[in-house]
Amino acid sequence: MQRRNFIKAGAAGAMAVAGSQLGAVSRPQSAAGSEIIEWRIYEMNFGGNEGLLRDYLTNALYPALLRKGATQFALFHEYGNPNPAKLHVMISFPDAATFVAGQSLTDDEVYQKAAQEYDAVTSDKPIYTRFTSWLLEAFAGMPQSIGTDPNAGLFELRVYEGYSEDAVRRKIRMFNDHELEIFKDTDLDAVFYGNLIAGPHRPALAYLLQFDDMEERDANWAKFGAHPEWNRIKVLPEFANSVSNIQRTFLVPA
Repeated sequence: MQRRNFIKAGAAGAMAVAGSQLGAVSRPQSAAGSEIIEWRIYEMNFGGNEGLLRDYLTNALYPALLRKGATQFALFHEYGNPNPAKLHVMISFPDAATFVAGQSLTDDEVYQKAAQEYDAVTSDKPIYTRFTSWLLEAFAGMPQSIGTDPNAGLFELRVYEGYSEDAVRRKIRMFNDHELEIFKDTDLDAVFYGNLIAGPHRPALAYLLQFDDMEERDANWAKFGAHPEWNRIKVLPEFANSVSNIQRTFLVPA
């Protein structure tokens, strides 16, 4: 299906919860207004109180970051319910300064009150073993993330690693100059595309796609693989060896 475009919530509205410088020569293509996207992965402890974590994220952290200027917040579980569970969180910020401001919430009394139960967790009953954060700078071709579709039942997070920084820069250029339009043409609907600027797997880029279900996902990727423009550009020498490894994680709304 051709998915509608969903406008992300701004500071004046509710955020979408899906079920919850280098020099110009070497810098990947990005726009001056490109969002900074934080991707968190909470690795749950066996027996950890996931309900308390989700309550903290949705009722304490999410509104506090909204007050700081964040533009989008969404929660996801991994498809297939692995044990121990992992909870993924996407948070979009309009710029790096807003991201940094959101790291200190000690001046937010509403947040402090809402986070009391979460902060009172004792060492003998940890919720999670750890959480990791990735930071991404949105591509120039799509400088702002879009709101997740409330009807989407499946998300696909893809990480493209490169053997060198130049390889990733070339792949980002391939996306900006060609692939973004092919994705749109084949109903591969993206929530964001980003250059990984901090976190594991660097050098790499990552993006998130949304679908109704696995059947739609498979059908749309088949359309992409058969698209004449994709088959033209994938053999261009300038983009050769730009991806050395692909990781994909299937997610569902939390």
